[in-house]
Amino acid sequence: MKIIIIGGVAGGMSAATRLRRLKEDAEIVVYEMGEHVSYANCGLPYFVSDVIAKRELLLLQTPESLWARFRIDVRVNNMVTSINKDAKTVTVLNFATGETKTDSYDKLIISTGAKPRKLDIPGIERAMVLRNVLDADEVKSAAQANLGKHAVILGAGFIGIELAENLQHMGISTTIVQRSTTVLSQFDAEVIEPLQARLVANGVKLELGNEPVEITADEVVLANGKRLPAELVFSAAGVAPDNALAREAGLKIGTTGGLWVDEQQRTSDPNIYAAGDAVEKNGQLTGEHILVPLANLANRHGRLVADAIAGIETKAHPAVATAIIGAFGFTAAVTGLTEKAAIKAGIKHQVIHLHPSNHAGYYPGSKRVSLKLLFDPETGKILGGQATGEDGVDKRIDVIATAIYAGLNIDDLMDLELAYAPQFGSAKDAINQAGYVGNNVITGNTPSIQWHELTSAMANGAQLIDVRTKAEHSAASIPGAINIDVNDLREHLAEVQDHDVIVHCAVGQRGHTAVQILKGRGKQVRNLDGGFITWQAGMDALERAGR
Repeated sequence: MKIIIIGGVAGGMSAATRLRRLKEDAEIVVYEMGEHVSYANCGLPYFVSDVIAKRELLLLQTPESLWARFRIDVRVNNMVTSINKDAKTVTVLNFATGETKTDSYDKLIISTGAKPRKLDIPGIERAMVLRNVLDADEVKSAAQANLGKHAVILGAGFIGIELAENLQHMGISTTIVQRSTTVLSQFDAEVIEPLQARLVANGVKLELGNEPVEITADEVVLANGKRLPAELVFSAAGVAPDNALAREAGLKIGTTGGLWVDEQQRTSDPNIYAAGDAVEKNGQLTGEHILVPLANLANRHGRLVADAIAGIETKAHPAVATAIIGAFGFTAAVTGLTEKAAIKAGIKHQVIHLHPSNHAGYYPGSKRVSLKLLFDPETGKILGGQATGEDGVDKRIDVIATAIYAGLNIDDLMDLELAYAPQFGSAKDAINQAGYVGNNVITGNTPSIQWHELTSAMANGAQLIDVRTKAEHSAASIPGAINIDVNDLREHLAEVQDHDVIVHCAVGQRGHTAVQILKGRGKQVRNLDGGFITWQAGMDALERAGR
């Protein structure tokens, strides 16, 4: 059997090496249009600033190493220009010689990845991109030649944020321009606001709810008329599936614009498979197809393609879409549905926020981990999670992602036995606490209200009681709140109205206690979910967005 693979990075090379392990007698040929295969594209921003100092560390394999160990024939600087499904051939252009040839296959794997979205504005040709090792060489050289000057990044996705951090570390004054009203639009506004604040505190300027209309020789002109000095300009406005070959070959394209595949990663042609960023995925939580340009899925589906070609019974599991990013010592992670995604999809959901510690508070170095979870209000099935903080975010989001995969409900989080020692976690881990909070909400033990619902509720007559200490209330408070310390609440019941009472503390825990006290006295009461910290983050996000 002869297998041709188009694309030699994550999905393509995972398929190639897995195929060799399964089929020692197969002929495997990989055509890669670039100079490198199997490189660490997620490490590129860190190479720019020498966090990853050695270029060779980005090159995980070479054509020579792949031939030596796996007898895989990798041909770089070779671009497949067309696919003939009927003849089962591909046409290949060799960049080095300029020659074109035809090659035949028994099975074909498309792993062409994604390409940067190109903004249609004057001067866009001056904007650099960061997608491969050669791009990284160019960006690094340009950055080193412009130390102490100005850079503008168009787009605030993962690459945009990571590049901004590394440029700022190099002493280049960096501004991010983002059309939406927050960075990292995969997150909900109140969740990502602390990362936005961390970016600004470290000198990164944010132009949110704005977009470029022109790039001149030394500036970026924005839609609101502002002109940003810019010796360097970078386009990080997201990516689109690179499926021109598939379209021209007449393969089915999905509703998202990504290449359609079945559960075995087979395209509409039975002899052609596909994996990676060019391919749309089935979303586990909505049942609809989505684009998830992440390396872990590309690798997973590349392996699955190899299994399917080798005759192993297998199928792709729907995607949850788990991602994480760090900048300036702060981490944000997301898995499954966000609140805005659930609203858009019309999926019923309940939200909880909490702000526990990453490990036991009495052990030195304890840091806050903020969690937001969504779950079905009837069944408790976990739908999504977001987490932010300086430490411990990664392991919490991984537990939530695993819980979603396993179909766990919010109550199950209470009973998970997680590793505990004071320097690693708490006897009541943040995940367990999420289960406790969720259980209290879903059972009706602690009715709650969200931060963005508070203004309307108070306008309609709700009474807001701050149950924090007098000192906390004096330092910062929600307009219109009256302050009654939870420890004194029983002695001040006459000051609390009977209906439509909302209590809040810093994170929600004392608010939970206050709800039980007032419920026991016959009051109709709700807890402000996530407390003052969540409310403040949400309001700060609105203010930063100019809303």
